[in-house]
Amino acid sequence: MKKLLILLLIPYILGLFGHITDAANSTHVKKLKQTKKCNRCNLTRAKLNAVKLARARLRGANLSRARLRGANLRSADLRSGNLSGADLRRANLRSARLSRANLSGANLQGANLRGADLRGANLRGAKFRGANLSNAKLKGAKAGNFKGAKGVEISE
Repeated sequence: MKKLLILLLIPYILGLFGHITDAANSTHVKKLKQTKKCNRCNLTRAKLNAVKLARARLRGANLSRARLRGANLRSADLRSGNLSGADLRRANLRSARLSRANLSGANLQGANLRGADLRGANLRGAKFRGANLSNAKLKGAKAGNFKGAKGVEISE
């Protein structure tokens, strides 16, 4: 009976440890909120909905699967960052620097990306329905589902 119980608990225990190692570093989240500077930070799965991070410095940060719905990231530096699978619905990314960023699978529906620099970014599987991409720089960007997006132009 004890062996059976142990065997049943192993997947549960492994699942717990998997989430612990694949979650935002709380020190990094605190630093970001206090200073708006957190280059190369681990913010995986961070809950940052509606956070005010205009002009934040997040170059090379890992924001994969982060919740940034309605966040203000206007003019933020997210170059070379990992935002794969991030929830950026209705986020303000106006004039944000996202060159060479990984936005694969990100949800950017209704986001403001006016004047954003997305050159060389990975946009595969990203959703842009209702997003405003007027004057956004998309040269060299890889794929992206721009169906229903506004102002999509390929420029330098």
